Amino acid sequence: MSPSEDDAASIFVNITTSDLERSKTFYTALGWSINPNFSDENAACVVVSDTIYFMVLTKEYFATFTDKDIPDPRTTAQVLIAISRPSREAVDGIVDAGLAAGGSEPREAQDLGFMYSRDLDDPDGNTFEFLHMDPAAAEGGPDAVA
Repeated sequence: MSPSEDDAASIFVNITTSDLERSKTFYTALGWSINPNFSDENAACVVVSDTIYFMVLTKEYFATFTDKDIPDPRTTAQVLIAISRPSREAVDGIVDAGLAAGGSEPREAQDLGFMYSRDLDDPDGNTFEFLHMDPAAAEGGPDAVA
């Protein structure tokens, strides 16, 4: 089931940083851009696509949106952000760019045959999983590729 045009939505994922300028440098090294209209000394709007954005917020500013404790992403996983790429090579390319820009790879690549993925932690410890899935598996499930 796919959403109708009326149901189309954008996603804004809010993540914390202890160094906003470092984060902006890191995310632009991945090939993404910063929307200056929604960026200031407290936040940077990272544009991933026409419908996906990351709001990278200083911890102090992030805290103004919730009364809950703000976990340290280096020690606590609150969310894992998975982003598909068009090929295995594209997965390797974006992770390698992130590593060169100060990120780290918290675990080894996973190759499940129908899906290939690598994890990348940004300099603050926020985890991104970049993956490529065989189109047949994406359409019919992993057994469609077996």
